[in-house]
Amino acid sequence: MSFTAPLLAWQGIHGRHDLPWQKTQDAYRIWLSEIMLQQTQVTTVIPYYQRFLDSFPNVIQLAEAPIEKVIEHWAGLGYYARARNLHRCAQQVTEHYGGQFPDDPEKLAELPGIGRSTAAAIAAFAYGKQAAILDGNVKRVLCRHFGIDGFPGLAAVDRKLWLLAESLLPESGIESYTQGLMDLGATVCTRNRPRCTDCPVAADCIARRENRQKELPVARPKKMVPERHSCFVLISDGRGLLLERRPPSGLWGGLLVPPEGEPDAVSSRYGLNILSARHLPPLKHTFTHFKLQIEAVLCHVSPESVVRESGLEWVALEQAADAGVPTPMRKLIRLVANAKD
Repeated sequence: MSFTAPLLAWQGIHGRHDLPWQKTQDAYRIWLSEIMLQQTQVTTVIPYYQRFLDSFPNVIQLAEAPIEKVIEHWAGLGYYARARNLHRCAQQVTEHYGGQFPDDPEKLAELPGIGRSTAAAIAAFAYGKQAAILDGNVKRVLCRHFGIDGFPGLAAVDRKLWLLAESLLPESGIESYTQGLMDLGATVCTRNRPRCTDCPVAADCIARRENRQKELPVARPKKMVPERHSCFVLISDGRGLLLERRPPSGLWGGLLVPPEGEPDAVSSRYGLNILSARHLPPLKHTFTHFKLQIEAVLCHVSPESVVRESGLEWVALEQAADAGVPTPMRKLIRLVANAKD
């Protein structure tokens, strides 16, 4: 109780209470926010969350929407497997549960893209279920407070943290406790420069007592991050850009991107006559498991150019950056659009 009770009291006064997905027990809205918040900060998520609800106000409408439309609404959030799983999950909830999310954390965890911690958050916030969460922020809080050594990604450490998280659950007030854990990790017990003087459980914190805040949680063992190189051809007829829909899975699955390949190969593939070509500034983009070095070439073709290949479409130049393209492609497209202006 030296951990749980002070955290509950702190959340009531100092926790976050004005996030757009709070003060609701709508499992759909809670689920949507939790998926978006995986790997993404709150300030980035809020406008995406609101646009999603405008277009897909309930799980049935999301399930019935074309996956391309869902991907376009996700463009810029990254980790695009989340969007594909979001769509699959909506379809399963609609098909198997009549459009109502189950209240059992174990059944929730079986749905695409949810997992044990996210399932617990949905069950706690929507249904008041006694279920423990253990996302990255919570792992950091627990590792520091209780002095848990070892990389949390290791199976033995992960099991220890789950047992600890479950042992700390309050007898009542699960919603406030769960939100308090999230708030503590996001706003006080941060990865860098934790504000220990503002922490409600600092008195018993082992990391603070032993000055080990920088050591805990133990970092992932370092390994070399591979680099890949790709060339993308931005084909313009002066009015629009030629964009290609990526396959549903894989890198940028379902998004629109400029054709990939060397300019001569791309022009030959689609029967285009390139009038001029110039290299754009190279870009670097870091993914979870690799770094991508992007070479980009802007090629102009005649306005009469016609492409009838499936999956290709001309998009107006001034609209292309917002047409469901990944972040690095958006940067390149804006360079082209601004140069035109």
